[in-house]
Amino acid sequence: MGRSGLRFIFVVFAAVFAGTLPLTAQTDVLTWHNDAARTGQNLRESLLTPAVVNSASFGLLANVVVDGKVDAQPLYASAVTVAGQGTHNVLYVATEHDSLYAIDGDTGKIYWRKSMLGAGETTSDARSCGQVVPEIGITATPVIDRGVGGHGTIFVVAMSKDSSGNYYHRVHSLDMSTGLEQNDSPVTVSATYPGTGRVSSGGKVVFDAKQYKDRPALLVLSGTLYTTWGSHCDAEPYAGWIISYNERTLAQTAVLNFAPNGSEAAPWNAGAGPAADTSGNVYISLGNGTFDTTLNSAGMPTKGDYGNSMLKLHAATLTPVDYWTMYNTGSESGMDTDLGSGGLMLLPDQKDATGKVRHLAVAAGKDGNLYVADRDNMGHYDATNDGTIYQQLTGPLAGGVWSSPAYFNERVYYGPVGHNLMSFPIVAAKLGSTVQSTANGFPYPGRHPASRRTERRMRLCGL
Repeated sequence: MGRSGLRFIFVVFAAVFAGTLPLTAQTDVLTWHNDAARTGQNLRESLLTPAVVNSASFGLLANVVVDGKVDAQPLYASAVTVAGQGTHNVLYVATEHDSLYAIDGDTGKIYWRKSMLGAGETTSDARSCGQVVPEIGITATPVIDRGVGGHGTIFVVAMSKDSSGNYYHRVHSLDMSTGLEQNDSPVTVSATYPGTGRVSSGGKVVFDAKQYKDRPALLVLSGTLYTTWGSHCDAEPYAGWIISYNERTLAQTAVLNFAPNGSEAAPWNAGAGPAADTSGNVYISLGNGTFDTTLNSAGMPTKGDYGNSMLKLHAATLTPVDYWTMYNTGSESGMDTDLGSGGLMLLPDQKDATGKVRHLAVAAGKDGNLYVADRDNMGHYDATNDGTIYQQLTGPLAGGVWSSPAYFNERVYYGPVGHNLMSFPIVAAKLGSTVQSTANGFPYPGRHPASRRTERRMRLCGL
């Protein structure tokens, strides 16, 4: 796709006392929404107090010209040794023009730019879909592991096409200091999975690069990198995927198709990445698509199709170990009022009224309901009612959710479409119905709230 000099301005971050804070005082943001649970919490932040965040000492530092739209969340790493440039706080900014920038977080200086395009390639066209325009390059938020490689590693997934019209997705492992590819990087995404659904051939579901984009953020957990895949709008044929890789070698470690004997069931999640707990499980909410209402003796779908579900996976094998979906899951998918438009979040451990520790997950989508699942017993499927889930609040998120929640100090925050930012208290491991909200509402797509703990109080930001 020709660019004809098209450029975009990336606004560099309001920051405190430019150039005067010690490098070691800054707090890294290495993954989407700050942690693998996707809570949005930044519990180490102590600088952004009400005394500091004011017109005299807080404001715009720089505008930086980059070569494409910035859809992925920028990441921040403090005290990075930049090759030939000394030690700096660095922002890593990915663009839809398939570039990754390392930018000084205090001055806006560009230290390096790395293109993910192969020889003779361009970025992908928009694939007749208005979700990511005018080009598709790096859409998913990258992830950083400072313990991998000599200087730390940033992982990026990029889409491109060649002059013959062939499309590619590649996983890149880049040195944080230099932007250079690490050993065995990049690798081209390819996958098959047993199944006879709409995207199958010869008894296997086949990953067709042109039909997919990597929209949810990347996840790193215990040496493994996770990528998740949805379609361009609802352009058939497609069925959602999760594909994992070894962090150090980029060897593919596991694959799961979410509807191998049906179709769709893609993770949209408004850019939110899959969540992970400390026990070796990965969680994700899925969009409209085939759900098998015939269950085996363990209560799992007999054909392995999990459309419109909250799904728990074994992190090493990506085997489904638990799930929940509503009793009217088929009609919700048919009406496109599915769960997967919003991201899933794991709550910190909660004690119920009996003192029992509960491990909970929250999710919401287009139907306006707020769902709380017990991660130790998510509830499966019951054709007659939704009583199998741990808790359901019916209708508080009118307008639907195309964003993700945040957690702070025993409260869950949501920003539904066309409504105010809402705060739900947690009491005895249940969400309360007495809701606080902001004075102003937010248009489509609502807001991703995120929280920072300061020395005096928490400030909640609609991001």
